[in-house]
Amino acid sequence: MRLHRVSLSVTAAVVVSALGVAACQSTPHETSTVTPRDASVAARAAAGQPAAGQPAPTPAAPRATVQPRPEFPARLPGLGPRTLAHVPENTRQVLLVTGAGRTSASSTVVLWRRVDGRWHPGAVWAAHNGYRGWTDEHHAGDLRSPIGVFGLTDAGGRLADPGTGLPYHRSGAFSTDDTGLQGESLNGVFDYVVAINYNRRPGTSPMDGTRPLGGNRGGGIWLHVDHGGPTHACVSLSRAHMRQLLRALDPADHPVVVMGDAAALAR
Repeated sequence: MRLHRVSLSVTAAVVVSALGVAACQSTPHETSTVTPRDASVAARAAAGQPAAGQPAPTPAAPRATVQPRPEFPARLPGLGPRTLAHVPENTRQVLLVTGAGRTSASSTVVLWRRVDGRWHPGAVWAAHNGYRGWTDEHHAGDLRSPIGVFGLTDAGGRLADPGTGLPYHRSGAFSTDDTGLQGESLNGVFDYVVAINYNRRPGTSPMDGTRPLGGNRGGGIWLHVDHGGPTHACVSLSRAHMRQLLRALDPADHPVVVMGDAAALAR
């Protein structure tokens, strides 16, 4: 009987020990354990994926891109104080002709318009000027275009007025059978012209031959249709751009042309 009691005690100890191990395994810690299901949910959340059985979130709408407002200058770019001093205060249209170089016959042209004290540029147009470039003191036959600021008050041409606000003189006299300095035909180059008020009397037809500075200082310098080469002293634009220019110029805005090579205009 005593032997039986010992065996029973050993058996009970084993049972109690087994129950203690089971209790340790089933008793939760104070910190939560993560089940496989919980780990899956956490992984999906970290990856930005919805939980199983949950609808996918609606993606946020992309933010609209705000385009910066263009900055319009208070003064005409590229012009120095000496040049700006000759632009009339009441002028609201400036045709800026900038030569590629002092001796270059190529230029770029931009029509600027002043609105509320700020200058707004138009398109950039290619142009030709005098064969030998630019000069501060133009003389007849020197093949250079005069540098300076000149009014644009009168227009004309062989063809009908395309809709300009300037006085327009249509005449068959705006014709020539001559050839250019490189042998190109000049047919049609005076279909549209705008007189540049260099050594001329404003308020008259571009054909007017009055020369206030004298005949030796040249004259008859116009904006006219381009013929694919340099000019004697005029500035030439494509036919389409001449039509656009004529329609854009408004005598109420007191338009002027500012012309010369870049270095001269920056003075």
